[in-house]
Formats: sequence, structure tokens, C-alpha cells
Amino acid sequence: MSEQLKFIVEQLNREPFKKNFNLITFDSLEPMQLSQILNDVLAEIDPKQAIDIREEMPEQTVKRICALLGMLKYKPPGNLSDVSSFRQGLVTGSKPVIHPILHWLLQRVPELKKRAYLARFLVKLEVPADFLQDDIINDTYHQYEELVEGFKTYHKECEQLRTSGFSTAEIRRDISAMEEEKDQLIKRVERLKKRVESVSNHQRMLEQARQLRVEKEREEALTHQKQEQKNQLFQAEQRLLRSEQLLKDLRQAAADANPESLMKRLEEEIKINSYMVSEKLPKELEGMRRTVQFLQKVASEPAMGQADLQELEDKIKEADSQINQLIEKRMMRYDPMDDKLSLYRQQASIIARRKESKAEELQEAREELAAAEREMRQRTNQTQGSDGEEVIRGDEMKRLVAKLRSKGTVYKKKRQEIAELKADYGVVQRTEEILKQRHDAVQQKLQTMEAEKGISGYSDTQEELERVSAIKSELDEKKGRTLDDMSEMVKKLNSMIVEKKSALAPIIKELRSLRQQSQELGQEYEEKKAQYESCTAGLESNRSKLEQEVKALRDEMAQKENRYHYINTMSEILEMQIQRAAEEMKAYVSPDPQEKKKAIREVYMKNISEQELLGKKLREEQKTVRESHSANMEQVKMWRDLEQLMECKRQCFIRAKNRESIGQIIQEGGEDRLVLTIRAAHVQR
Repeated sequence: MSEQLKFIVEQLNREPFKKNFNLITFDSLEPMQLSQILNDVLAEIDPKQAIDIREEMPEQTVKRICALLGMLKYKPPGNLSDVSSFRQGLVTGSKPVIHPILHWLLQRVPELKKRAYLARFLVKLEVPADFLQDDIINDTYHQYEELVEGFKTYHKECEQLRTSGFSTAEIRRDISAMEEEKDQLIKRVERLKKRVESVSNHQRMLEQARQLRVEKEREEALTHQKQEQKNQLFQAEQRLLRSEQLLKDLRQAAADANPESLMKRLEEEIKINSYMVSEKLPKELEGMRRTVQFLQKVASEPAMGQADLQELEDKIKEADSQINQLIEKRMMRYDPMDDKLSLYRQQASIIARRKESKAEELQEAREELAAAEREMRQRTNQTQGSDGEEVIRGDEMKRLVAKLRSKGTVYKKKRQEIAELKADYGVVQRTEEILKQRHDAVQQKLQTMEAEKGISGYSDTQEELERVSAIKSELDEKKGRTLDDMSEMVKKLNSMIVEKKSALAPIIKELRSLRQQSQELGQEYEEKKAQYESCTAGLESNRSKLEQEVKALRDEMAQKENRYHYINTMSEILEMQIQRAAEEMKAYVSPDPQEKKKAIREVYMKNISEQELLGKKLREEQKTVRESHSANMEQVKMWRDLEQLMECKRQCFIRAKNRESIGQIIQEGGEDRLVLTIRAAHVQR
């Protein structure tokens, strides 16, 4: 409650009320003062409610306020649902009645203003049926209804225009920018024509260029036609494949068709349809009806505020807690031995859910099949020729093939054009930014000039006048003289326009002279700009030539430097080799044996002798291995035979150990003998 009062006081202290209340002063207001504050808030929403309630009877005040609140779809709190108590509270200025109304109104003032404005024209007059029997009254009432519908249409269009973001000033700026670009392009074309006229045979070259453009356009048309024929061929092939598949399916169905299978299939379809009609569809229909009833109930109720939503959420939480408590009590009382059919019930519920899911899948499949059949029929009707034949033959098929083949080329070309357009769009976007910057600079300069001349705000006033005149013309065209308020607004706007025009007439004359000066300066600027561009082009050409010469000289210098470093490196390598050769010759000729040993020739000779000795030793080992190879192989074979023999004995020993005692193996004189023993079996009869 304190939050509600705080919100009401904050809103009343703001524009347009400016009451300068605090919580204590507001809470201590008299009932009459509180009712007057409520009336002031309603007057802000609907100006017709601006009345001093002391000059009005209480019954009339309550009737007027209740009518407006009903039109605004106000819903009293739950404890004030009784109409008589609510009216009594309004009469007596009761705080529990007026405070919620103020809180609800101040939360949504703009929305309620719009609703009150529309209600003045959209709430239809109640005319008794007896009066409508008169033809004149009936015709007048029909005209009234048509005007209401027209008002709805015009209001929607007006809201769309307000939210669309279009501005006449922006459109004018765009038009002026495009006109400037057009003038620049015309001047550029004239300059190019002057340059071309100096070239010999320029008329012949222009004619050839024109012919080239025509041939390119013709080539594009032929390519497009070729691609279209390719597409037609592809479609024809797809239709042929579908027809072949359909024919194959029909043949299979005809081959499998016998009376028993047909009867079985029909019985299954009858069962499915009976289930859909008797169980599934009635449930869905009943659910949809409940949903519609609930939505109608919600739509008939007035708009709900935050307090109503919070109350509903509290009720939902309370109901959820009660449900949880009931479930817990049921689980505590539940005894598995008492309910022997629980397993069967679970199985039945699972089967029912599966049945419902399969029925839904069947319904979706049927809907998809019906949609596919409708689409197939539409495609078939579209592809049928004027003579009713569906298959294209002869020359038409050839053209279709060529058209289909041309589609790929056209697609590639269009994609390339899209890439070029994107690049052009980037350039245009950059140009737009530059033009906007220039426009801002010009606008700022214009404002400065206006301030110097003592006419600051002229351009804004001019745009405002144009906008107001545009709004006036639109409202005059749409609403006309059907609404009294609109006619008053038009009169006010006309008077304002006349006053503004009379006040701005001398300023406009001065502005025309300034515009002429601006045009002259613009022309002079264009001439200076052309001279600057020609001079810049000459300097750029000279600079490019000098840069090429410098680049060539730098390349030549780099090559010479590389050659110089290469020759120096080779000379150093040769000097090192000559030095090594001199040292080798000195060591080889020297009489000192230690010096001779340091020579490379002596080192190599020593290595050669060592390798020869090693090779001789390896050859002797190879000879020894070859001589003993056969004997070694026989020895390896004997060892393998011995290993097999030992493995065989091991296996025999394992078998003898696992076998029952039916005999003994006796070894005598290096031989093995098996002695069998027979056990006597005593049988009792």
C-alpha cells in the first residue's frame, strides 16, 4: 500500500499535474479533495471531464466517472467487485476505492488518452430497433457506421505514417542531392564529348561501340533463353521420373491386389477411422472448445494490471502447494498390495498414449499427403500446355533443353553483377556519407548566416510549416468535415500558417537573394574545381613517370650490388683454396716426416690401407662361414628335431597323467612297455 501511495504522489508531482504533495499531505486529503484529484486525472485523459465536482450533483459525477472507467476497461479490485459498494465509495470519496483507480490511471496515461480519443468516435450510438424502421433514420445510421469504419481506416494509416519514419525534409534533401549528382554527371558527359570530338573517326567508333552493346545484349538474351530451356528440360525429366515411379507403384499395387488383402486393408482403415472419429477427434474438439471459451472469457474481461497478475500468481502458487500436499497424502496412504491392477493400468495407459501418438502421426502423414497431392495437382495444371497435353515434345523439348542449359550461365553472370553492385553500393554509401557531412556543414553555415541576419530558425520554421501543411492536406483529404475537432484543428492550423507566412515573407525575400549568391558561388567553385583537377592530372602523370625511372634505376643498382658481392665472395673462396694448396705442397715437399704426416695425401693413403686390411679380414670371415654353413644347418635341423621330440614326450606325459589308471608304463632295457590291469567289478543284484 505504501508503494502505491508513493507512486501516486510521484506522478501527481510531475507534469502536467504539479500538485506538490508528499505522503502525509496526500493521505490527509478530504474526500471531496480526493474526488477532485481523481476528476483532474480523468480530465487529463479526456478533456471533456474538466469539471468542478462542487458544481455537479454527486449522482451525475458518479455516473460520469463510472461511464468513463467502463470505457477505459477499468476492473475494480477483488474486494470491491460489488457495484453498489464501488459507487458508494466514489460518492463518499473513500480512499480504498479512489487510490487503486489513481494508481491504475497514472500507470498508463498515454495509452488511456489514445483509448479515450478513439472512444469518442468508435463507440456506436445505441438506436432502438423501432426507430430504425424509418428509412431516413436507417440510411443515416448506415452512413454513420460507414464513417466510423472510414475513421478506423484513416487512423490506422495515420499511425503507420507516424511510425514509418519518413520525413519531407529528408526526402527534399535526397532530391536536392540527386539533382546535384545529375548536374555533375551532365557536366562530366559534356567534358567527355568534347574530348572525344577531337579524336578522328569518333562517329565510326561510337557506332561500333553501339553495335557491340547491342550484340552483347543479344548474347545475354540468348544465354538467358538457353538457361530457361535447360530449366524446362530438367523439369520435364523430373516429371518423367515421377510418372515412371507412379507407374511402378501402381503396377506393384495391382500385382499384390487380391480380395483378401483388400479386405484386410479396408478393415484396418475402418478401425483407424473409427478410432479417429470416436475417440481422438472428439477429445481434440472438446479441448479446442475449452480453449475458445477460455480465450473469450479473457477477451471479455478488462485489462489487468500488475497487481492483478501478482494476485493470480499467488493463487497459482497456493493451488500448486495444495496439489503437492494431496499427492504426498495419497502416496503415504498408498499400499502396493491393495492395488493389484496397478501394473495393468500402467500398461493400459502406456498403450493408450502410444495409440494417441500413432494416431497423431497418422493424421500428420495424411495432411502431408494431401498437401503433396494438392501441390502436385497445381504443378500439373501449371505445366499443362494450351492443348491439354502434359508432356512436351519435339521442338519445344529442344528449346526447353537449351533454356535449361542457359540458366547456369545466367546465374554466374548475375552473381558477378551482384558482386559489382555490392562494390558500387560501397562507393555510393561512402558518397552518401560525404554528402551528409557536406550537408551538415552547409546547414551549420546556413544557421550561422541566419543568426547573423537576425532570422535564426528560419529553415526549421520553414520545414515545420511544410510538415504542418502536409499534415493539414492529408487530414483534409481523409477526414474532411466529418469530425468537429478536426475542423477546429484545421482552422487553427490555417490561422497559424497565415500568421507564419505573413511573418516570414520579408525573410523569404532576403533568403532568395542569398540563394542566388549561393548558386553563383557554387558555379565559381565548380570552375575552380575543374582547373584544379586538370592541373592535378598533369602533375600526377609527371610524378608517375619520375617514379618509374627511379624504380628502374633502383633495380639496376640492386643488380649491380648483388654482382659485386658475388664476385667478392668467389675471390675469397679462391684465395682460401690457393692457400690450402700451397700449404699441402709445402708439407708434401718438406723433409720432416712429421710434416709429411700432416699432409692430406698421407692421411688419405693411411685410410685406404686401413680399409683394405679390413676388407681382407671380412673376406676371410666370409670364406669361413661358407665352409661351415652346411654343417651348421644340419646341426640346427637336429636341434629342431630334438625340440619336437621333447614336446611330444611332454604331451604324452600330460595325457597319461590325466587318463584313468588303466595301465602302467614300465621301462626296461631302454624300452617302454605298457602293462594293462583289469579291475574286477562286483555287481550286486
